[in-house]
Amino acid sequence: MADLNGSTVVAASETIKSHLALGLDFDNREVALDRALALREWFGVAKVGHELYAAAGPSIVAELRDIGYEVFLDAKLHDIPNTVRSAARVLAGYGLAYLNFHTSGGRAMLEAGIEGALDGAQRAGHRAPKLLGVTVLTSDSNVSAFDERLDLAAVAGCDGVVCSALEVATVKARHPKLVTMVPGIRLAGSDTNDQARVATPYDAIRNGADVLVIVRTVHHAADPCAAAEQVFREVTAALD
Repeated sequence: MADLNGSTVVAASETIKSHLALGLDFDNREVALDRALALREWFGVAKVGHELYAAAGPSIVAELRDIGYEVFLDAKLHDIPNTVRSAARVLAGYGLAYLNFHTSGGRAMLEAGIEGALDGAQRAGHRAPKLLGVTVLTSDSNVSAFDERLDLAAVAGCDGVVCSALEVATVKARHPKLVTMVPGIRLAGSDTNDQARVATPYDAIRNGADVLVIVRTVHHAADPCAAAEQVFREVTAALD
């Protein structure tokens, strides 16, 4: 019975971690991997953005997967359709869990990117990543384009969208099958920095967010491990 209970606890913990993406916004591969190892107890997804990808290259994806993370490549692809198709084909071949595109690039671009990503993952023998449309950046207070971009992501065939916690309810009402990847997460009392639309981990999950992207809330804390544990506890409470 003890083993069974232990397995249940581990499974529950992994489920909670699947809702948490650790943003590794560092310009140094070693620093990023050290932080990823230190916080693995509380996060199941690692977000690789432009900064880390430029510093470490494609190999960072495999290194994070070896640690046990799923990888969200925050590429925000935006170019002519053919270029996005080709780039997505290459990137999805690295074994990603999530890849994103700017919805402002239009339907043809999104469809080309989705086509390329699915082809690249299949050729490499990987599971297809969840393909996300970036709606309105959380640093922007003007969300007038949100509804149009949300509907565009859905009609183009995206699996989900990147949005703030404040728009999650709209996503779930209009397109309930779309996954929501939600940045702009702050613990109560934390500095909002350059983010215009923020929410606590608890409130974001209660609003229906699927995956929270956690960056400065943890990395700028005096004790990153303690901050990560607090985020984890809030998500646990919200899911309960």
